[in-house]
Formats: sequence, structure tokens, C-alpha cells
Amino acid sequence: MAPYESDDTTTAREAGEPGARRSRAARYIVPVTVMGVAAATIGLVPALADSGDPDLPKITAAQLIEKIAQSDVEQLSGTVKITTDLGLPDLGGLESSLASGAMGQGEDGGSSADPTTKLTELASGTHTLRIAADGPDRQKVSLLGNASEYSLIHNGKDVWGYDSESNEVFHSTTEESAGDKDREHQPPATPKDFAEEALKSVDDTTSVTVDGTAQVAGRDAYKLVVKPKQSGSTVGAISIAVDHRTGTPLKFTLTPASGGAAVVDVGFTKVSFDRPAASTFDFTPPKGAKVTEEGELDSGEKGRGEKGGEHGKPERAPKSEEDLAKGLDGLKVLGEGWNSVATFDTGGEGGLPAGSGGSDLDGFLGSLGDRVKGEFGTGTVFSTRLVNALFTEDGKVYVGAVTQDALVKAANEGK
Repeated sequence: MAPYESDDTTTAREAGEPGARRSRAARYIVPVTVMGVAAATIGLVPALADSGDPDLPKITAAQLIEKIAQSDVEQLSGTVKITTDLGLPDLGGLESSLASGAMGQGEDGGSSADPTTKLTELASGTHTLRIAADGPDRQKVSLLGNASEYSLIHNGKDVWGYDSESNEVFHSTTEESAGDKDREHQPPATPKDFAEEALKSVDDTTSVTVDGTAQVAGRDAYKLVVKPKQSGSTVGAISIAVDHRTGTPLKFTLTPASGGAAVVDVGFTKVSFDRPAASTFDFTPPKGAKVTEEGELDSGEKGRGEKGGEHGKPERAPKSEEDLAKGLDGLKVLGEGWNSVATFDTGGEGGLPAGSGGSDLDGFLGSLGDRVKGEFGTGTVFSTRLVNALFTEDGKVYVGAVTQDALVKAANEGK
């Protein structure tokens, strides 16, 4: 059927503060940051599962955005499928080793149940999540494996992570009832998470239209299409399927400007808006499980072994990690709209900060990037189908969902 009446819509751009704490940011070395940023923007691209075009009342883009904003759904459960194709090279499991090393989680330290260790798993391939929510104080997300399951549960003041494969448990507590701290641990899991981030970019650099209808997870939905008006963005278009009754995003699709398959496909395959059973959010560590408290990871009080400093005090963080955390404190954004580029200074020189793998690893990682030159000097660009990052020889980092040329331009102008 023909697309519905649509219009270009602009709204005031929402300003946001970085959500990650400095102590968390310091655990990531730069090559992992590239994958982390990619995983954080994973909501940008799934192909809508269209099993017929429902006949729904006409609606404008402005009305549909307002419908999303006014959605008051707090109880739901269902299954979400995420397929990601960022075009990352196959490192043969090296990305997991990098993440583990970057976060201080060797054989004798850390926990495989720490939510931060799961970010890189969502950066490629297809994953199935089982989710449930009952208001701001109770949520559960389970990442299903072939013969294992990882669950992240927020119930009141408690946040639990459980990895059934290793039988390890991560635990933290929060005083915030609205889930500010527990959200810090939770990767984006639903189309709504991704839609909210995408709609923050809606301003006068954006085209927003309604493009017909679809049926997702057995529910009738409108299709909202968001496109950059500017050139230089790696984003081609974002399509959001919005439930016509509740205003809840059911599926989120982002296709790259370069064409081809969607970068990420995130959508419900099954959904219910009934209140989940209270027992869904109950958790007790299984018998024999290793339990790690969040404070133990942050302070190094447990599992550090010989890596600890004098009298059991944790060693000072490697200079590269300190520099990275210091740089993130001074994060700046260059440009506007879809061509925005985030930049910070690591405080070091030589391009890539030293990784835990030594010069051989640094050389290997450097070989994966493209050497570039400009008024800023020289540097290395690491590319995905969506997020690109430039690391300059004088220690600056430029990251954005923009082309390599746009990164170099931003670095030249920011010098």
C-alpha cells in the first residue's frame, strides 16, 4: 500500500551528559573503545519483518513521535532478536581477550558475570535476548547461548549478573529507584532503547517521515523513517516500527549510507504487555557459584594476586588507561547533527596508547587501520560500517558515525 501522509519534522535536540563513570572508562584501552562505541550504537539497523501492511488510521511524523514520547508502557516481556553486521574484522576471539585485559580480568581477577564483559559479544553476529520489565525498579535481560545463558537482573536495590557457563555471579547495589546506576551496567536491549537515542538526533539536519505500516511480533505498527539531510554521515536511514496501540517501538532498523545489509537488526519476535510474574526478578546465587561484588572490581580488593600493590593495595592504573580517563573528562563534540564528532585527548603521543599486549599487539592493531594525513598531522583510522575513529600521533581521538573524510576534516578544524 502507498506510504501514509508524511512530513519533515524537527524538534529541539536533547543535550546529554556522558553516562559512564570515569572508573569504568579507565578500564578500556583504545582499540576496545572502537568496538565499545560500535556496540553502544547497536540499535541502528534491522530489516523490518513485514508480514502484511495493516490498514491503520493516517498519522503524521510529528504525531507519531509524540505517540512514542507519551507511551507509558512499564510492564512487558518478550523475545528480542539482534543481528549486527558492523564489518569488524575477524580477530579469532582476540576482542574478548582485549576486553578482559583492558578491564583487569585475568585468570585470577574480575568476573565473567560483570556486565561490561558482555558488550563485545553484541558487536557482531546474531543474538537472542529474553527480556522482562515491571516498572523502573524491576528489569531482567537474558542473553541466550547454545547451552548457556547470561542474565542481568535489577530488582529494587540489587543488580545481579549471572553467567551459567562459568557459574559466576556479579552483584552491586543502587540507591536510585529509577535505575540510573543499573542502566550503567545494561547494554541497549530493546528497540525502544535504540529509538530514544536516535530521536535525540532529530533536528533541522534530519528528515523524518511516516512510510506506511508493518506487522511485528503479531502487532500492527507504523513505520517511522529517520534520515540525515547532511552528507558525510555513515547512517543511511533508520526505520522504527511503532506499535499503533501503545506507542512502543517494536523494531529498530539502521541501514548504512554505503548500502548493503542492515548494520543492526533489533526487534521483538514475541511480545506481551501483561505484567510479568514477580518471581521473574527473583535471584539467589546458585550453590558453589563464585560471587564478586562490584566494589571488589573497582578497588582490586579481590582476585588481584601478585598484581596488587604494597599491603594489598591495588596498583596504580597503567598510564595509558589514566590518560584515556583524563581525556574522556575533557570530551568535546565538534560539528552538529549527524556529522557530530566526539574528540578527547589521551595525553599521550605516538598514535595508539600502549595496550596490555605490548608492541607486537599494538603493531597488529595498527595494521588494521588506514594511515591518514592532514593539517592535524598523521594518524590511523579504524573503520566499521557505522562508527569510525581516528587516533592521531599526538594522542587525540576523534570518533563518530561519519566518513573517514569527515573525521579528517574535523581533526583539521579542531587543531
